[in-house]
Amino acid sequence: MRVFRIRKSAKLPKREHAADAGMDLFYCPAKDHALYGMDYCIHPSESKIVPTGIKVEVPYGYMLEIKNKSSVAAKKQLLVGACVVDSGYNGEVFVNLHNVGAATRIIQPGQKIAQAVMIPMVPCEVEEATEDNLNQNSTRGEGALGSTGDK
Repeated sequence: MRVFRIRKSAKLPKREHAADAGMDLFYCPAKDHALYGMDYCIHPSESKIVPTGIKVEVPYGYMLEIKNKSSVAAKKQLLVGACVVDSGYNGEVFVNLHNVGAATRIIQPGQKIAQAVMIPMVPCEVEEATEDNLNQNSTRGEGALGSTGDK
């Protein structure tokens, strides 16, 4: 995956261990951002779009999915919102962080905020069915949430 640093202080995505699925992403304040050079605050129940200072070249047939970093989620209660980087996107990568905890969380420049996983994408065509006969061979049927007996 080719990566371009938009800002000199941006850190490249980093896989800590060879077998890790995800590459760490880091907060990099924008020069024109009001908080440049300062910590970034995310208050309880607040979501922020956090800049990484990088652009990535996602190969065709893949997507880069931004996911929770378990330590950030568990220790800081910061969860990643919907974040998919498509192969056609050529702008800066941002991470949507939501504070689900009770305390204001501080993110410092260069701090790990999430992880990115490269995932093969299967393109498909959408075809409208004219009859409600989908998945007729399923043993599950129309059982929805909790239908498998999970408690």
